[in-house]
Amino acid sequence: MSFLWSLIIGGIIGWLAGMIIGRDIPFGIVGNIIAGFVGAWLGSLILGNWGPVIADFAIIPALIGAIILVFILSLILKGIRKAS
Repeated sequence: MSFLWSLIIGGIIGWLAGMIIGRDIPFGIVGNIIAGFVGAWLGSLILGNWGPVIADFAIIPALIGAIILVFILSLILKGIRKAS
């Protein structure tokens, strides 16, 4: 059950990051979950684990990390599209 909550919270974090940046995350729901997990990892490396914790995610660092990830990913994809 904990794994299911982690997937749900990871997906919500990735979705929120995409909404805040105003860009779609590739691969839909799976992309949101991946962005949430990688963003949580990136945010905890940069900011540590502080703030409210839900399903083993420190929400504020995870969201900030996911926003950074989505922004960088959108820049990379934009560059690839222009090069094509």
